[in-house]
Amino acid sequence: MTATAATVSTMSPHRLRWATSDALTIARRELAHWRRQPGVVVANTLLFPIMIVLMFGYLLGGAMTVPGGGDYREFLLPGMFAMTMVFGIGTTMVAVSSDAARGITDRFRSMPMSASAVVAGRALADMLNSAIALVVLLACGLAIGWEPHRGPGPTLAAVGLLLLLRFAFLWVGVYLGLLTYANPEAVTAVRTFEFPIGFLANPFVATATMPAWLGIIAAWNPLSATVTATRELFGNPTGEDPSWIADHALLMAVVWPLLLIAIFLPLSVHRYRRLGD
Repeated sequence: MTATAATVSTMSPHRLRWATSDALTIARRELAHWRRQPGVVVANTLLFPIMIVLMFGYLLGGAMTVPGGGDYREFLLPGMFAMTMVFGIGTTMVAVSSDAARGITDRFRSMPMSASAVVAGRALADMLNSAIALVVLLACGLAIGWEPHRGPGPTLAAVGLLLLLRFAFLWVGVYLGLLTYANPEAVTAVRTFEFPIGFLANPFVATATMPAWLGIIAAWNPLSATVTATRELFGNPTGEDPSWIADHALLMAVVWPLLLIAIFLPLSVHRYRRLGD
């Protein structure tokens, strides 16, 4: 038993380095696609959220009022930061399903590489993509008058919550991509659910302005907790939501993503191992 323990202890750092190296190789492959297709990345990842911000901030913002007072653009921007994390579900799902449908994932699985490298590399590349998109959107917000008011510490905490939400939704996207890769129509259908997830929440309007039953549903959307928590951390208007979950938004902005990760990360790994069965 002592010899076995010593062997495991000796091999573990090697296997970790092996897995890390393979994951970085897969991530570099994904990043190489950005260089070959920069127009797709710029249009889908950067320009679309900026267009939504400008449309709601300037075209519709004049008709919007925030319960409890406050500037609508400052209310809107934290919601758009979180919405960008939600839209990452479709980006991840399409990339994963495309690789699986073309046999690329099976080719990786046949190689002498770490079993976790494909999904870990995808996660790393997508998180980098989302971080860049978030930085661009933060700069856009600053350009149109939004600003954080509570200093660098709470601001960094808010950014951390946004990236945690993206990490959770990333595994939702990986699982759905592996689940639907053989059916392109299912991929399209699943992508449409990004919009109900995003709009049946509080990024654009406060839940206090909704019918009571709808406001309850929107308040318990995981997205709403992150939006409310980031508004509080940025020092922006929150919309005076009187619900329990809004009063504990900082807690739930951590609990919801961890719960999603606990569900969908194991499902993704299990589905990846059974791919093609």
